[in-house]
Amino acid sequence: MTVASTTSSNSYLDSLRAASATTATSSSTSAGTDTIDQAGFLQLLTAQMTNQDPTAPMDSSTMVQQLSQMSTVSGITEMNTSMKSLVSELTDNRIGDAASWIGKAALLSSSTAQPLSNGGYAGEITLPSDATSMNVSLVDSTGKSVYSETLSNQAAGTVDFAWDGTQADGTTATGPLSVVVSAAGTGGSMTPTVSTWSTITGVQSPAGGSSAELTTTLGTVAPTDVLSLS
Repeated sequence: MTVASTTSSNSYLDSLRAASATTATSSSTSAGTDTIDQAGFLQLLTAQMTNQDPTAPMDSSTMVQQLSQMSTVSGITEMNTSMKSLVSELTDNRIGDAASWIGKAALLSSSTAQPLSNGGYAGEITLPSDATSMNVSLVDSTGKSVYSETLSNQAAGTVDFAWDGTQADGTTATGPLSVVVSAAGTGGSMTPTVSTWSTITGVQSPAGGSSAELTTTLGTVAPTDVLSLS
């Protein structure tokens, strides 16, 4: 009896050592990543149940709680994967939509004008209040005014301007040109806001970005920077 008891005891101790070694190995493996997937958890749970003390079995409620937590984590992981896929699809769609803008003219908040596809220059001037007089000039890189127009009695709001780009000597002006505006009303001088039309020449997706960018004759801009499209 003594021998059988000792053998049984040793066998039980060996099983505990095996369980301890399994747990230690799992802990050592997970220590590097601080994570364990569902398969790993079930493997560890199976080892614990196989080597549990018959006189003190695992608490079933704890096991259910652990399984519930694992299912929740697994669900969140799958949801994150689905969300990343959805974001990628939406990004591709945005790029596709923006690509349809290539060749069109975009109105951008800028006081610099570049020639459009027809060689002309155009834009909008927004007056904060009524102007009794207003002058619009297009100035080249040397400071020379290549075009000038004087308007009177302009109501507050948007005033369009356009020039075909043909200079007095018959040659075509070369951009970029600076749009210089001076305006005054009954209350004195005012500061108008200038926007110019620019041709969209391409669309690109920035590295690590989640939305498209437009390449225009005025530089790279976001689609949200476009005030109007023509």
